[in-house]
Amino acid sequence: MSNTAEPRPKVDVSMVTTTFTLDGYRIVRKIGIVRGIIVRSRSVFGTIGASLQTLVGGDITLFSNLCEETRAHAFDRMLEHAYEAGANAVLGVRYDATEVMQSVTEVLCYGTAVMVEKID
Repeated sequence: MSNTAEPRPKVDVSMVTTTFTLDGYRIVRKIGIVRGIIVRSRSVFGTIGASLQTLVGGDITLFSNLCEETRAHAFDRMLEHAYEAGANAVLGVRYDATEVMQSVTEVLCYGTAVMVEKID
């Protein structure tokens, strides 16, 4: 038995945009809002390491990497949700973040799931 999980099907990233149209395609069905939510906390070690990085200034890579990874997970979850809803594209994609409690943050990625077809 393998320890690696099978990748879950999702909408192709080339069919995702922050705009409300997709060049070369027409919307044939609006499915609705889809989202990907992830709640993350910082580890004590990560917080200490980031605190040390603030002493020298510049990019706090520990937090930058954590933020990038968290946004990527929320994005992937949104694409899975869109696929499960029957979409082949997601338009108007946005991110939002909320601090749930100290050192715990919710990251939300959302957009409008649609079915599109190529314009001939």
